[in-house]
Amino acid sequence: MGLRTFKGGVHPYDGKELSKSKPIKELVPQGELVFPLSQHIGAPATPIVAVGDTVLRGQKIAEAGGFVSSPIFSSVSGTVKAIEPRRVAVGDMVNSIVIENDGNMLEVGFTEHEDVSSLSNEEIINLVKEAGVVGMGGAGFPTHVKLSPKEPEKIEYIIANCAECEPYLTSDYRRMMEEPEKLVEGMRIVLQLFPNAKGVFGVEDNKPDCIEKLTKLTAKEHRMYVQPLMTKYPQGGERQLIHAVTGRDINSKMLPADAGCIVDNVETLVAIYNGVRFGRPLMNRIFTVTGDAVCEPRNFSICIGTNFNDLLEAAGGLLHPAEKMIAGGPMMGFALFDTNVPTTKTTSALLCLTEDAASKYETTACINCGRCVEACPENLIPSKLADFAERGQKEEFEKWYGLECVECGSCSFGCPARRHLAQSIKTTKKQILADKRKK
Repeated sequence: MGLRTFKGGVHPYDGKELSKSKPIKELVPQGELVFPLSQHIGAPATPIVAVGDTVLRGQKIAEAGGFVSSPIFSSVSGTVKAIEPRRVAVGDMVNSIVIENDGNMLEVGFTEHEDVSSLSNEEIINLVKEAGVVGMGGAGFPTHVKLSPKEPEKIEYIIANCAECEPYLTSDYRRMMEEPEKLVEGMRIVLQLFPNAKGVFGVEDNKPDCIEKLTKLTAKEHRMYVQPLMTKYPQGGERQLIHAVTGRDINSKMLPADAGCIVDNVETLVAIYNGVRFGRPLMNRIFTVTGDAVCEPRNFSICIGTNFNDLLEAAGGLLHPAEKMIAGGPMMGFALFDTNVPTTKTTSALLCLTEDAASKYETTACINCGRCVEACPENLIPSKLADFAERGQKEEFEKWYGLECVECGSCSFGCPARRHLAQSIKTTKKQILADKRKK
């Protein structure tokens, strides 16, 4: 099969050579761990422990606050120290459970299922729900909801997002290189729910070793195959991935299921496998600490709730002063003013850069070059949308399809006038959606 892609997109420096060759290292957490109750889209989880309680690793400490919600589990054994608001990577103060780690890592008992094929669809979905699995690529949508479409018989593609198109990030790459079997087994479990679907592993062609490994593992699987994708940002965006793999398009009013697709991240599929096969809830993930300011860029297997500062220290600290620190990648990550924040189910990286290049650029007037239009994967006109946003013209913004923006940042990256296009559009989009919710 040839390479597939989408219209638009950009080619930023990927920076992956800093950490891609570094094997996953298990990081044993020290001190307190913080578990925000909002680590997913939907209602916050509800605490079911109290200050002073002793908890075990794998114990549920907060239950789902509704259907679109997800439970949270302690990733260490210890004592509940506090339940209070704590700062998270996006800057918000979020009610959190604070656990003082006793260092013993004593676990609860887990129920394994040796023959997963004997489980019913309802049992599988319930196991995924009870394991607290969410989309771990950043969105955090509860996975049990995603696996419960209205018409499951119409699902034709289960797409594993193996693109990892965000610059610098290598956590998915290392997972595919070191434990591809878990990814394939996770796909097998999901395919069990959808008998009319095929499983597709969409991998960018800058990862030929991953393509080779997954191709060998799926050679005898009649319902799975590997689809090489052109290396281009944002190839891993849900809409872009669906188009590249199937040729189908969705918009902001549609779900992937409306196009007969379900898309899951690499880490999410591994978490599904661990939750269904071994009964182990989501407690760990792979996390990349990287950037030219980091002494030893690494990929870690971390306990969710670990502090960013501990991860930075485990990577040898800073080799040079960092002008910019980002939770996630440079295109869609969040700039940090303080690294004293906890990791969550959806945080995948800490990026430390010696230069904050974006802040040094001087913004000038639009030169009407059209590069933002060429870069936009949604075929929008970002320069016009940004004009509407800056003038507060929300009706015009909607009329010109501003709500279809996927907030990838490609327009800002390609703009020679260095206008903050993506930021303006993203802010106005949030304001409009907030207004609609109020009505």
